[in-house]
Amino acid sequence: MSADPLPAKIDLEASVTLTVPFHDADPAGVAWHGNYFRYFDDARCALLDKLGYGYREMMVGGFYWPIVQATVKYVRPVAFDSRITVVARLVEWEYRLKIEYEVFDERGQRTTTGHTVQVAVSAATGEMHVGAPDVLRERLGAWLRRAPGAAP
Repeated sequence: MSADPLPAKIDLEASVTLTVPFHDADPAGVAWHGNYFRYFDDARCALLDKLGYGYREMMVGGFYWPIVQATVKYVRPVAFDSRITVVARLVEWEYRLKIEYEVFDERGQRTTTGHTVQVAVSAATGEMHVGAPDVLRERLGAWLRRAPGAAP
C-alpha cells in the first residue's frame, strides 16, 4: 500500500463534447434514452485517461472494473445534431469508483444527470477486491502531485 495517505475527496473531473448523431435519435428526433450510457462512457474514459488509469491500464494492473450500478435522470430532451458536453466527476474511490455525470446542451442548460458505480475484480481470481487496489492509489497519488495547486 502507498505510504502517503490520500484524501477521501479528490477533485477530479473531465468532460467531452459530442454531437448527437441521427442514428442515436428515436422517432421523435431526440436522443434515445439508452444512448446516454454511451455518452457517460465517453466522459468516464476521458476521466480515467486523465488519471492515467484507463481500461487498458486497469487490465495490465490486474483488475477489471465492471459497472455494478448505473442511474440516469432525464431533465430535458436533446435533439439529434445537438452539441452536448458530458462532465464526469470522481466522487468515491476508496472502496469503489463512483462517478457522477452531468450533460449540458449548447446553451449550458443541464439536460441529464446520472452516476455509475464500479468495483475492482481481480483478473487472476475473479473475486471482488475490497478497498482500492494499490495501483489505483498510486495513480491517484501521482495525479494529485501533478494537479494544479499541488504541493511540490
